[in-house]
Amino acid sequence: MLRYLPLLLVLALWIYAFVDCLNTPAHEVRHLPKVVWVIVILLFGEVLVGPVAWLIAGKRRSPASGTSPFAPRRRTAGWVAPDDNPEFLRSLKKDED
Repeated sequence: MLRYLPLLLVLALWIYAFVDCLNTPAHEVRHLPKVVWVIVILLFGEVLVGPVAWLIAGKRRSPASGTSPFAPRRRTAGWVAPDDNPEFLRSLKKDED
């Protein structure tokens, strides 16, 4: 079973890079058109050149405005958990009174 592990890892990386390339919006793809990246990943996937090239050079990975990837992300408008919603917490305090 252990002798199949490298093959499975190569296959997993190949599939990940392929799906990631397909799901990436066209404006985030760098250096080559998206169709060419798909072809490179498929043709050179067995020797890991295509998927590794995609992961290193094909997609913008750095966060905008030069912030650290470990910095907390700003919340976007949308659903907020009740314990993080200040309005909900205020309404609980009003109900207690």
